[in-house]
Amino acid sequence: MVLILTVVCVLAMCLLIVIWNKHRTGRNEMERYSITPEALHRLLAANQEVHLFDVRQPLDLLARYEIIPGAKRIPPKEILENPALIPKEKDSIVYCTCPSDKTSQEILHRARALHFSRIKFLKGGLEAWKAKGYPVEPYNEPFHLDTAT
Repeated sequence: MVLILTVVCVLAMCLLIVIWNKHRTGRNEMERYSITPEALHRLLAANQEVHLFDVRQPLDLLARYEIIPGAKRIPPKEILENPALIPKEKDSIVYCTCPSDKTSQEILHRARALHFSRIKFLKGGLEAWKAKGYPVEPYNEPFHLDTAT
């Protein structure tokens, strides 16, 4: 009985170590493929060629109809179905307004799986950008509230 308990404890510890290591690796990867609002602002102010994509869900856009100047809005559903909407050989940054950047990270993960190497997500998204006092402009383009997944 003691041997069984020992084996179970060792296996549980091994599983916890594997889970922790996977979580840490994922977090490190997300850090490597993120950009802060300050760094993005410096890039844009220096007129660096960077493609900026607003990937908010339609309902999020309805609630906050602002966009970072120069950004192109593409619904996340369209990017997930057709990743070629983001240029593979150009520096690109995606942003959303989700807590913990969920939509941006989904787009990033999909793009990375397809070997996009020049894509990042804006850490904190539109809210972090606005919190720094950086400019936004009204989003005046028509869009669909298609929320079906």
